[in-house]
Amino acid sequence: MNPNEILRIVDAIHRDKNIGKEIVFEGIEAALVSALKKHYGEEADITVTIDRQSGNVSAVCDGEALPSEEVVGRIGAQTAKQVMIQKIREAERDALFDEYTEQIGDMVSGVIHRYEGAAATVALPNVEAILPRSEQIPGETHHVNERVRATVFEVRKSGSRVKVILSRTRPQLVQRLFEQEIPEIIDGVIEVRAMAREPGYRSKVAVSSSDARVDCVGACVGVRGNRIKNIVDELGGERIDIVRWDDNLEVLIPNALQPAEVEQVILCKMLGRAIVLVREDQLSLAIGRRGQNVRLASKLSGWDIEIMTQDELAESIDRAVTGFSQLDGMSIELAERLVEEGFLSYDDLSVIEPDALMAMGEMSEEEVDTIVSQAEDKAMEAEAAAQEARRKKREEDRIAAIEAEHVAADIAAGRLPTAPTAPVDGGESEALAEEVAEESEGSAP
Repeated sequence: MNPNEILRIVDAIHRDKNIGKEIVFEGIEAALVSALKKHYGEEADITVTIDRQSGNVSAVCDGEALPSEEVVGRIGAQTAKQVMIQKIREAERDALFDEYTEQIGDMVSGVIHRYEGAAATVALPNVEAILPRSEQIPGETHHVNERVRATVFEVRKSGSRVKVILSRTRPQLVQRLFEQEIPEIIDGVIEVRAMAREPGYRSKVAVSSSDARVDCVGACVGVRGNRIKNIVDELGGERIDIVRWDDNLEVLIPNALQPAEVEQVILCKMLGRAIVLVREDQLSLAIGRRGQNVRLASKLSGWDIEIMTQDELAESIDRAVTGFSQLDGMSIELAERLVEEGFLSYDDLSVIEPDALMAMGEMSEEEVDTIVSQAEDKAMEAEAAAQEARRKKREEDRIAAIEAEHVAADIAAGRLPTAPTAPVDGGESEALAEEVAEESEGSAP
């Protein structure tokens, strides 16, 4: 292995493996050191240096220079080969690791090669990546040889290989698709200010425009909705709400809750909560299916949003003032001030900052601790009562379900021509209750 051959090896590895020449030189030097130590002993102090320009090799063992022909001769070449291969593989792994670490959050495109269980193996340009089931959009199915787009979620070293984890459930995928489909975002005219996503179901994207002539929402939707349609199709039909961003929370929160109509937004800054008042007919729309609309709006705005009607708020205020006033050390004036700040339950009061309560009521630390302790106890009692109410409701539902099964069985057996209009008599109801109790015996409430 003469100097010219060393330079050729370094250049070939640099071009073929995309590894920096300095890394290759260092790998060869380390390989030669390992080979020489096997000849001179592991305790020997050996250094090897390769001239980056000429390829000449020089070595020193315990302070004495070694002949270059001995360094690169038969002994060095034979024993250094495996070490060089290992060092080059490590360098290649490190280069891939650095490359994909820089792409975390970016969108990549690859072809699905195979499935291992529910996880898909995706071939990227120079590495095989994993798309776990947990990072796939719920209800979505992929096939072998299908091209798929995802974001790089995690990169880690695994032995001599690099493990790249992809995701299609993170908000970054929606962000990258917006950047791809909407040129105004790449140009900087439109900015994505905030995002909230429940993958496979719904996303909210808040956008703003730096040019008054460009409508940020209209630009994102596109002519006849073609731009947003492409994004929705890529996400398997996931609903996308485009929200007009506003620095004023009293404007942003109603925008985020669309299509529901909002009457008023009350900001409770001490709790980081916004009480949103809506009409009765808008209540279910504002909350959304299983609370999805208000949940996403909360994530988008960064505030805890509570939806109420005017009547519900009035009832909550009366209940809170009455309840707080019954606590030892709490005056009616302080109770009203707390309610004005948005504290509407014992649970809210149990997490108040002691300094804030001391300042509001001009109270000592001991007096504040007494009030907070009482609030914590009341909050626990309220939670226990709520759990008991939920348990009773589940029991009533099970009784009703068993009752319906009995009626259906009677109809199927011809004992009843049609479903009875009168309720089952008390004796049968008691029997059903006993049956449910036996089924649930020993289970926690």
